[in-house]
Amino acid sequence: MAALHRVVIIGGGFGGLYCAQSLRRVPLQVTLIDRRNFHLFQPLLYQVATGGLSPANIAAPLRTVLEKHSNVEVLLGEVSGFDLAARRVDLLDGCVEYDSLIVATGSETSYFGHDAWSRIAPGLKTIEEATDIRRRVLLAFEAAEREADPERQRRQLTFVIVGGGPTGVEMAGAVAELSRHTMRGEFRNIDPSQARIFLLENNERLLHVFPPKLSACAQKQLESMGVIVQTKTMVTDVRVDGVTLKSGDQTETIEAATLFWGAGVRASPLGNCLAAAASVEADRQGRVPVGPDLSLTGHPEVFIIGDLAHADDGKGNPLPGLAPVAMQQGYYVAKLIGKRIAGGSLPPFRYRDRGTMATIGRGRAVAIVGPLNISGLLAWLAW
Repeated sequence: MAALHRVVIIGGGFGGLYCAQSLRRVPLQVTLIDRRNFHLFQPLLYQVATGGLSPANIAAPLRTVLEKHSNVEVLLGEVSGFDLAARRVDLLDGCVEYDSLIVATGSETSYFGHDAWSRIAPGLKTIEEATDIRRRVLLAFEAAEREADPERQRRQLTFVIVGGGPTGVEMAGAVAELSRHTMRGEFRNIDPSQARIFLLENNERLLHVFPPKLSACAQKQLESMGVIVQTKTMVTDVRVDGVTLKSGDQTETIEAATLFWGAGVRASPLGNCLAAAASVEADRQGRVPVGPDLSLTGHPEVFIIGDLAHADDGKGNPLPGLAPVAMQQGYYVAKLIGKRIAGGSLPPFRYRDRGTMATIGRGRAVAIVGPLNISGLLAWLAW
């Protein structure tokens, strides 16, 4: 009896998990490796960061999710390297051999060379970061309640969010909702609704991947919630007591006790590790170039999906780092492996864009659904 084809998937995010689930009925052995034993629903991290949800609401144990997938085993481990010639994945505490390898380790927050800022302005990629942000937000209000000095109290009630993409917009809206609605009437010495919330974006507009009209709608909705939006503004310094900004020739300082970072992402460090093993060059964000079938150059048995992959959208641009992209790629690779085992093949991968959405607050959102651009309550209900 021939040995079963061995598939190793690294990463239990949207791409890796969807790939493992899609291989459920294929006669092969799947090993899913992740350094965490849960799947994280990242789009709702901002809700954990502002106290709307608990971590357990958005973290599902991988073993529970895959319990009924008899051909899948889950390993808790951290990858340290690749031996592509030997078809082996090296772990800190062992190794795993494969016939097909899928690498889906996602991305992390980028501080554009200023990694020391991460201690002052946390990003929003992990459960730990979300709970840290929640702690900082709640403690800022508590500190302001006990502060007698008006200037210090003003600083405690000032929140700065760097980055006007979906993460920054959602975070700004959630903090505004928390201060103006959730905490109403809970304090005696401060009015939480007087909190100043700055959203800073280096580009000309928020949500620059959306059409200009929706970007303008998003900004208008945020400003109606009291958020101070500043575009064409570059952060040049981050300190524990605030940030320094540059807009054109003008320099400005905002004193704030609480800062968050949502200005950029870079691929998982495993991208550079894998690129070096395959003698290929990763792009500026650390993403590894893949072919039309999402395989690594020179290694048709190795696939890269999700935020780690530099996959062409057919127009010369990389596909966006979105959950639907990763999920569709996971399904495609699973189907391709099944076809190959049966002696067949598939046409190149094509992403089907079914819409893009960003929430701003309760009853507020912007969305692209097919040919429709919608905003406000309708977009929120669609989300």
